[in-house]
Order: sequence, then C-alpha cells, then structure tokens
Amino acid sequence: MTNVTGEAAKAVVRRNTEEVQGKGNWTLFNELFADDFFDHTPQPGGTRDKAGVLVLYKRLREAFPDFTPEIHWQRVDGDVVTTFKTYHGTHRGNFLGVPGTGTKISFETVDAMRVVNGKITEHWGVANLYSAMQQVGAIAPLPQA
Repeated sequence: MTNVTGEAAKAVVRRNTEEVQGKGNWTLFNELFADDFFDHTPQPGGTRDKAGVLVLYKRLREAFPDFTPEIHWQRVDGDVVTTFKTYHGTHRGNFLGVPGTGTKISFETVDAMRVVNGKITEHWGVANLYSAMQQVGAIAPLPQA
C-alpha cells in the first residue's frame, strides 16, 4: 500500500529542491514554506526563519548561477522527508566569503524537512561544506595516504 501522505510530502520537498533551489522559483518558495518555518541548522550567518532560508537560496544561486541539485534518494518517517542529494554548480560569485573562481564544484547534502498540510515547517541539514571550500581553493586538500 502506498503512503499517499508520505508521497505528497516527498513531492513538496522535491519541488523545493528542483524548482526553487534549482531554478530560482521564488514565488513557489512562498507557497511551499510555512510562515512560521524554523531552521534547526541554519548556515553560517543565517537566520532560522523563512526569510533566512530565502536569503540562503538566493545567495547560492548568486554564487553558482547554474546551481543544480541532483536528488539521489528520499525517505519519509511520519511527516519528515529526508533527502540525500548532490549540488553542482560553477563558482561565479561570493560563497562563504570566497569570491568567484570559475571552478565547477559539487558537494553532498542530507536534509530532513517536516511537511505539514503541504508546507515545509522545519529543517535539519548537513552539507559537506568542507569539500566545497576545498574545491574553491579556500582550504588545502588533505594529503593522500
């Protein structure tokens, strides 16, 4: 038996990933995120509210104009959707204080988003920013064994 509620929640998160993050559809962002949204793991310098997520998404698209998410898998537990994905893009603008380098990069992210009544209400996430910073030259790569 298919969990329609779980599938609907996955679809909300997928639309956020593909259409908002991947294409910059800010109108859809407002439709998908609850006004009382709370981010449990905001990025450095970010805020925990809906406005903070919009700022983050816009900064990512400014830093990586060709920002493209690739969803590998999604799982649902109750009303929480966990997504493992890789972000791809060309570093053209400021990213965590590093000016654009023209380097093509990719980094993995795991997000958990609570979806209630078709709206994203909470977020927890871990991004491999260490790898991203290595790829843009801000951190030296680890020596190979």
